[in-house]
Amino acid sequence: MGKRSGERSRGPKCIAIVGPFASGKTTLLEAILERTGAIMKQASTGSGTVGDHSAEARAHQMSVEANIATTGFLDESITFVDCPGSIEFAHEADPVLAAADMAIVVTEPDEKKIAALQLTLHRLDELGIPRMIFLNKIEHATMGVRDMLKMLQPTSDTPLLLRQIPLRKDGIVIGSIDLALERAYIYREHASSEIAPISDDDRAREVEARFSMLETLADHDDRLMEQLLEEIEPPRDAIFDDLAADLREGTVTPVLIGSAEKGNGILRLLKAIRHDSPDVEATRDRLGLKDAGEAVLQVMKTIHTPHGGKLSVSRVLCGSVGDGTELRNGNTVDRVSGLYTLLGREQTKVAKAEAGETAALGKLEGVRTGDTLTTAKAPLAPLIALESPQAVYSVAVHPSERKDEAKLSLALQKLIEEDPSLGLEQRQETGETVLCGQGEMHLRVTRERLEGKYQIPVDTAVPSVAYRETIRKGTTRRGRHKKQSGGHGQFGDVVLDIRPLPRGAGFEFTDTIAGGVVPKQYIPSVETGVRDFLKSGPLGFPVIDLAVNLADGSYHSVDSSDMAFQLAGRLAMKEGLGECSPVLLEPVLRIEVYTPSDATARITAILSQRRGQILGFDARPGWSGWDVVQATIPASETGDLIIELRSATAGVASYRATFDHMAELTGRLADAAMNAQGKAA
Repeated sequence: MGKRSGERSRGPKCIAIVGPFASGKTTLLEAILERTGAIMKQASTGSGTVGDHSAEARAHQMSVEANIATTGFLDESITFVDCPGSIEFAHEADPVLAAADMAIVVTEPDEKKIAALQLTLHRLDELGIPRMIFLNKIEHATMGVRDMLKMLQPTSDTPLLLRQIPLRKDGIVIGSIDLALERAYIYREHASSEIAPISDDDRAREVEARFSMLETLADHDDRLMEQLLEEIEPPRDAIFDDLAADLREGTVTPVLIGSAEKGNGILRLLKAIRHDSPDVEATRDRLGLKDAGEAVLQVMKTIHTPHGGKLSVSRVLCGSVGDGTELRNGNTVDRVSGLYTLLGREQTKVAKAEAGETAALGKLEGVRTGDTLTTAKAPLAPLIALESPQAVYSVAVHPSERKDEAKLSLALQKLIEEDPSLGLEQRQETGETVLCGQGEMHLRVTRERLEGKYQIPVDTAVPSVAYRETIRKGTTRRGRHKKQSGGHGQFGDVVLDIRPLPRGAGFEFTDTIAGGVVPKQYIPSVETGVRDFLKSGPLGFPVIDLAVNLADGSYHSVDSSDMAFQLAGRLAMKEGLGECSPVLLEPVLRIEVYTPSDATARITAILSQRRGQILGFDARPGWSGWDVVQATIPASETGDLIIELRSATAGVASYRATFDHMAELTGRLADAAMNAQGKAA
């Protein structure tokens, strides 16, 4: 015991701050920066002098992007990255976590946040990221801290290890007792706590809680287990070594308490980070990276600044990088133009960044978030594979003024570089530019950036649904195009057999021409005319699932042409399809909704109210207290579905959807669709 962690890890660190929405992450970052002297005074809650980097974040009183701040504590440099807590912006954390040494999970003693906390901890488990929990807003706790841990433990795959217990006076939290140091601290607002004696009543609580902590540590230390059984007091240094080792190995999740808003518990948290956090060497090991002497960097975030151009915020995992360094990204090479450390919106130019440091690299135009960069001559395989979450909300977007079309396209490209979870679709059928994202707020913020940062007013609308139409019965129809206009005329004559095909069969064109009544060279022209007409059928939508056979026709040796037979084919289809009982088809999706189990009944009700067919639900594999609801649902019912699902689940539901089939749509709903998008429009 006492040798498991070896010497304290030294050197620059990178710490991600994560946790549920509104748990106080940004407030904690500013409290840390105030305590370390990086800023003069912590902002009032929500005003965001450093943490809420953008105008959009300040307007909505929530973090909407990862924000970076490098500060010093005692003799070490630490970069903190404050990651958004809303599920709509949670994707910002993945590239950060990949290169971070550790995560501080900020949560509060509120059972309503349990599902959101589980989302965070489950992602950390998937990535293998060591973590501490900072139990924030401890002054608002309505239950004992160990009862809180019992409430929170189901969210974590590793044991929650309580390192501090609160001191109370008249029911109010006035300080904490550090269980490793066996020392009491009285909180002072925005100042260092005062050491205080531990009363007899508090001593009994401390002894019980400390023994519970040591029992958990002893699960991974045989010597400590022997000492506890023999009632021998273990050396304090050995306890600290065990705390650090178990954190780094991911076998426990230490829990510290405090109040970010009041600046309480911040110093103890910083000391725990400095002593216990893994360093860049451990992060390299986790990523499977060997230090071969060349510089290796992992890009955590992309920022397009108004005046300084593009910045690629990167963690230096090996070697060093300086202004002018050439970095290889796959088969391309970019030269660094400017190197900076960040403190929120402030940039400080530096000459070099060493292993472990986090820096913003200027004007690496070909570099994207998640890329792995190196000074080696040979390409380096990417250390991580970033997968953008499937979009769950979309809007059609176009500039308010036509002259801004080119500017809008360029601005959207930059926004997608900054936020890879955004998607863009150009729908030729409707002429719409559709912006896709993770929720209504996600796309609202994107629009605000277009209008604020890039000065491009835009209009948005609900995207068109990909309706189709088909036929219920067949017919035979002649189409004759004849026109005499002096000189060569135009003549094409065809007889088409039209019949329906099974759903999903698509389109089939054949011919049974005999005796050359339609010359072979004109048969493809007939098919071209037919296909052209099928782009918009009698109801105003593309026509699918039908077969057309060219059965007969005639031609003129002088006046027939490709164009004449195309027009004849179109004419036969125009006159024939109306007799084939055309019917509207709507796309139906197969959907899987991920929800806390206590909301499953509400979710199934929501889907049913939107014409969904519930296929069943099951426990979500690997997620205690979660279900997966399976259903089919018309695509037209999913436009704002995610808003209602999240409203029913305290903001944590998500879903994945894939196309399943086309289904007939009749009656009032069909009339409404045609009035909005079809011939009636």
